Amino acid sequence: MNARERVLKAFKRLPGLPDRVPIQFDLCRQLSDHFGKELGIPVTYTENPYEDVTYRISANELRIALGSDVVITGASVSDNFRIIQDADGTWLNEYGMRMRQGSIYVEVVDYPLAHAETKADVEAYRFPDPDAPGRYRDAEALVGKFHNDYLVFGDIEVTVFSLAHQLVGMEKLLVDMMMEAEYVVPLFEACADYQTQIGLRLIEKGVDAIWFGDDFGTQMSLIMPPETFREQLKPHYTRMIDRFREAKPDIIPILHCDGAVAELLDDIREMGFEVFNPVQPGVPGHLPKDMKERFGDKFAFWGAIDQQELLPNGTDEELEHDILEKITILGKGGGYMIAPAHIMQNDVSPDRVLLFIELCKKHGKYVN
Repeated sequence: MNARERVLKAFKRLPGLPDRVPIQFDLCRQLSDHFGKELGIPVTYTENPYEDVTYRISANELRIALGSDVVITGASVSDNFRIIQDADGTWLNEYGMRMRQGSIYVEVVDYPLAHAETKADVEAYRFPDPDAPGRYRDAEALVGKFHNDYLVFGDIEVTVFSLAHQLVGMEKLLVDMMMEAEYVVPLFEACADYQTQIGLRLIEKGVDAIWFGDDFGTQMSLIMPPETFREQLKPHYTRMIDRFREAKPDIIPILHCDGAVAELLDDIREMGFEVFNPVQPGVPGHLPKDMKERFGDKFAFWGAIDQQELLPNGTDEELEHDILEKITILGKGGGYMIAPAHIMQNDVSPDRVLLFIELCKKHGKYVN
């Protein structure tokens, strides 16, 4: 059984159980560079218009050599775009957001639509050209190289809600959503339309799945009332998935959504998503048993391993126990791909990365 068949079975797109639970992981630049040097594998970075997505869609050759069962690609910055860093260390990305490097992730420090009030303000903003030169060069190459042996995901993370709050600012957007400001729904629609174009181009290149990414939860609860989500956001995702299925009827829609979002999972399924990621551990409503019992007939799960504390700081015994628990519960009868809940950062040692992969394979047999 090759990796492609393994993941299709885990995602319930082929009958029967795979030979083991599939494995996936993302690596920060420091870890990618370390393993690339150690294994003698050149590391290719696809610079995404939103910087953190870069590490989802880069170093695929390295990651599959280490044991990943999927290939993840996405849009690159235009050949015509160049980052120019100012004296204060900040820069403008292709969306016109002013960025700076934080302690772990990049941060937006100035928002191009910070003063948006009307629909006209949204219409005046220009998204990056979805057909700019070089946008899908890496995607086309990865599909051509790996499609027969690996399932290839097209990543359009920072999709609607997250893209909107990175353009406007989180606090302003949430307040304006509650106030039903004129620009809010047009902005969500514009973000959805833009990422739909990116997703359709990735489908044209041959990807098997489209990976959306928007965070609707905090560590304790939803960011917004569920009624607001249903009225202002849900229709856009439904429309996007409908467009993708028109273009490719067997496309697999995947949602990455951090936080305590169990209250929205029925809605998320109704929108058309089949795979839920990252099943963030340690938040209310996300116990493996609750997830499997309440939603195991609605989704395949992908993720569930804590990268905030367990991977960098837990003991080897704690890591092994957690991996075994997640595979035993979430993987019972199928429907699970194991992964850290987010990108492994450089607080995770290379030895721990290798141990994670080793333990996933050791305990990876599905339980009927």
